[in-house]
Amino acid sequence: MMTKWADYCISACRYNSEHTHIDKVKVHSDDGESIGPSKEYSRQEVILSIKADNSFVTIFKNSAGKWIKGQLVIIVKIKGKEYIKTVENDKEVDNLENLPEY
Repeated sequence: MMTKWADYCISACRYNSEHTHIDKVKVHSDDGESIGPSKEYSRQEVILSIKADNSFVTIFKNSAGKWIKGQLVIIVKIKGKEYIKTVENDKEVDNLENLPEY
């Protein structure tokens, strides 16, 4: 039996043309027993969902093809702009570990 890691899991991201901000992410529901199919969320949809008390973590597939839990996704506000990150720092870029890009 799998423990529920979060409300949603992020498995991949797509950056803007300058590669500084995440444009879209692949989000999966965490059903406790399994990880649901991916849906595309905009960066802003993730921010609004976190503000609505939903939790997000990053996920990766291991060499056996099983999902493994990454880090908690948080909102960090820098100079009035909100970023989605796994590490709280002062860099004005989104950071979701080293998720694959699509």
